[in-house]
This record gives sequence, C-alpha cells and structure tokens, in this order.
Amino acid sequence: MAKTTPLKTILTTIFVAAFGMPASAEGELSLLTWEGYADDSFIAAFEAETGCRVSATYVGSGEEIIAKMAAGGGVYDLITPASDITRLIIEAGFVEPVDISRIEQWENIYPQFRELDNIQMDGEYYAMPYTWGAIAFMYRNDAFETPPTSLAALFDPRNEGRIALWDDKSAIYVAARYNGDTNIYTLSDEQIAAAVETLIEQRPLVRRYWSTAGELVDLYVGGEVDISNTWAGYQSALIAAEGIEVTEFIPEENAEGWMDSWMIVDGSADNACTYPFLNMQLSEQGQCGVANVNGYSVANPVAARNCMTEEQFVALHQDDPAYLDALLMWQPLGDRMGAYVNAWNSVKSQ
Repeated sequence: MAKTTPLKTILTTIFVAAFGMPASAEGELSLLTWEGYADDSFIAAFEAETGCRVSATYVGSGEEIIAKMAAGGGVYDLITPASDITRLIIEAGFVEPVDISRIEQWENIYPQFRELDNIQMDGEYYAMPYTWGAIAFMYRNDAFETPPTSLAALFDPRNEGRIALWDDKSAIYVAARYNGDTNIYTLSDEQIAAAVETLIEQRPLVRRYWSTAGELVDLYVGGEVDISNTWAGYQSALIAAEGIEVTEFIPEENAEGWMDSWMIVDGSADNACTYPFLNMQLSEQGQCGVANVNGYSVANPVAARNCMTEEQFVALHQDDPAYLDALLMWQPLGDRMGAYVNAWNSVKSQ
C-alpha cells in the first residue's frame, strides 16, 4: 500500500478550495479520468464480458485530479494523470504500486514510457502508460488568409475576441515560449512573472478559457473562436464532423507533449475489476478504442499495429516514437508546481 505523507496536507490546502469534494460511487469500478477514456464504444463490451460496472468522472486539468484526490480520492479506483504530476501523486501516497506481472502486455509498451523515472519509486512502478500526444494549436481555415505558424497569432490584437486558451497551468508554458523562454519546466520567478504579464495583456483578446474538449468544440461550432490550443487529434475531429474545416499545427515556438497513465488509487488493487480493466485498456480493445474516440496516440504499438489501419498507424506516429523527442514532453515541476498554478490563477483573477 502507498504511504501517507505530509504532502497530502499541502496539496489539500492548495487545491481543494478551488475544485471541491468528489461524489461517492459504490459498487462499481470508479474512474477519475479524461473525456473519451471510458467511452461506451469500448467500455460497454468490457462490462458485458466481465460483469464489472464502470462509472467515470471527467476532469479538465491535472490540477483537478490532484484536488479530487486530496479531497478524498478513495471514492475512485483508477485515475489517469499526465506524466508531469505522476511523481507528485506517488509521493503524496494517493496511489499504490502496479503489479506489472499482472499486466499482460507490459513489455509491449514503448521503452521511453516504461523507463520514465516519474512513474517509478523505490524499485516499483506506480503507473501503466496508456496514451500520448501533443498540445497542438488549431485554427479555422476560413478565418485566416495566411495560415498562422507562430504563437504570435494568439497574442495578435487583430484576433481579439476570437481566441481560446486551455484553462490550465500550461498557459504559463505557452506565454513563456512566446516570450522566448524555452526552459518552460524550470522557469525562474522572473520568467514566470513575465509570462503572467504577457497573459494579462492577452486576456482582453481571449473569448474563453476552455476546460473540456466539448467546451472548445462548442466554441468553434458556435462560431465564437478562430484559434486556440487543442488536445491534438481529438477536438479537431469533432469539429470537422460538424462540417467546419480546421487545421492543427505545431508552431515555430514548438509544442508540449504529454503521456497519460492509469494509476491505482490506494486501496483499490483488491477490486476484482481493476486488473481486468487495465489489461483491457492496454489491449487492442482499449488502445484502438481510445485512439478511435480521441484521436490520440497510444502506449502499446504492438496492439496498435494489430488493430489500426496502416494510415492511422502512421498518422498517430505509432511507427515513429522519435516524434516524441521533437515535443517538449511534460516534466514534473516538483516544488515549483505551486508557483505555476498560483501564477495561472493570478491571471484568471485579474
């Protein structure tokens, strides 16, 4: 079992007031996860095959995951944080080790993910890599005569009222890169302050800080925004399905990359549904299930090869793991997490 640490108290103080307490869910496998990770298109078959009932609470940011865990995360069985906060969650004692001997396709996961320090501690794994992708940028094709190639478009007064930005601490990363500070995970206090100033100057141009995939889709479909950041592959497909042409791009200032993992909430390993669910999610059923719903790349290229078309396999960079090296993959912020979160909150409070 995971060890309780004083870090739980610290995280509770930082996050709970902002996000509140989760609701209890009994008699089922309860997930705290992102949209699409528990979609009926592949979860229904799992429920039918195993008799396990799955319920999901969706989040819009990593900070919300931390807040809900700090507020009483025992009501959940599994969570899917990104790799920038997995170490924090492990050290806080919110989760317990994953018995990789019970994960049937563990060795098929990309070595880059299996070797990450921030999913391990004291010789044990605490997370099962699941999906990955980029925080790309996106624009309406009919809104720009010259396609944007730089972050400058998100700070251009000509786009006033037509810009959306993810309501997440990663907004600090965006502003820092725009300012020319590329060391986005080790920013100094002065660099963070400069990013805050840039975001405050940008704020009158922003139509909405979006929190969920559906919210951003609605902004585009409703004709409210022309450019934003996006969870690459997901919202663009939903918007295109509504007949609106949008284009994703990696700006000149680069883009962040992320990797989400399943983690077992402390005390949930004994749930009879936990490991069957994890194995399903790493199999063809779960890997192509989430790829087809969200458009994300997946952690098990062997399963992906077995269930994807060649076109999809290539489009999702499953054949090119070196693509990961071109992105600014999210990294743990350590004791600087509070500085980034507080900085973003200060922008929104203006």
